[in-house]
Amino acid sequence: MPKNFRSISDVIFKEKEFSKIVTKAKEEDVVKNFSVIFPELKKIAQAVKFNKNILFLKVENSVWRSELNLKQTAMISKIKKNVKDIVIEKIKFIA
Repeated sequence: MPKNFRSISDVIFKEKEFSKIVTKAKEEDVVKNFSVIFPELKKIAQAVKFNKNILFLKVENSVWRSELNLKQTAMISKIKKNVKDIVIEKIKFIA
């Protein structure tokens, strides 16, 4: 094996040409694993998409939307702990 041989994951995660792909994959991880990160919200909120550093959540009703809006900072912190190097600025709640 050549001395300069690198694994595929090493190339993907360390080369700047792949940074957008890695970022998009992490964003999709947040959407896909939202119910794993927040099992207590499984019945009331569902991650819909992640766009321009904003996570969009579909919420069951306006009461829960208001409650979750108050807990937005704590939710963002928990997401950042679970998905390393993710950039999330805010959460938008949709009906």
